[in-house]
Amino acid sequence: MPIKIPNNLPAANVLEGENIFVMNAARAYSQDIRPLRLLILNLMPIKEVTETQLLRLLGNTPLQVEADFIYTESYVPTHTSRAYLSEFYGTFAEVRHKKYDGFIITGAPVEQYAFEEVAYWDEVAEIMQWSKKHAFSTFHICWGAQAGLYYHYGIPKHWTEKKIFGVYEHHRCVQHESLLRGFDDIFYVPHSRHTET
Repeated sequence: MPIKIPNNLPAANVLEGENIFVMNAARAYSQDIRPLRLLILNLMPIKEVTETQLLRLLGNTPLQVEADFIYTESYVPTHTSRAYLSEFYGTFAEVRHKKYDGFIITGAPVEQYAFEEVAYWDEVAEIMQWSKKHAFSTFHICWGAQAGLYYHYGIPKHWTEKKIFGVYEHHRCVQHESLLRGFDDIFYVPHSRHTET
């Protein structure tokens, strides 16, 4: 099913080239379908790459998905132009009155800082608090997962002796966890990190 994205989003050309069905806003509004509404807080420096990766995965669903992207106002990325952000992204202030079916917080290259030292930590914490009542489900990725564990549950990260890098075997320890539905008892996951929780 299609991913509804802003008109002219550069990821559209890449996704269409991969035979992933994308739909611009004008066509989506002509359909009588309620899309799955997602908010994505993209903290990665090169926004286009992360957008394409996420939209590629979201395009493998039978639902129509409508994605809104936001960035932090407290720290404006230096690898993505202001014009790009103005055209394809909003700020938290612009979406805080809305409700979403799902919310995704991406990783960020700030793993080696304490959470409180990250320039946009207070804003991310405010957004995570907001998400409790404005997003039905939240998915945290990479540093975003560590930030979520720390903010919501007080679980700190710990330094590893050396960087963990590679694809590692994992064992499913809980048989009836809905998040792991469809997983084999043993599955492989890539890791690239200096810390763990």
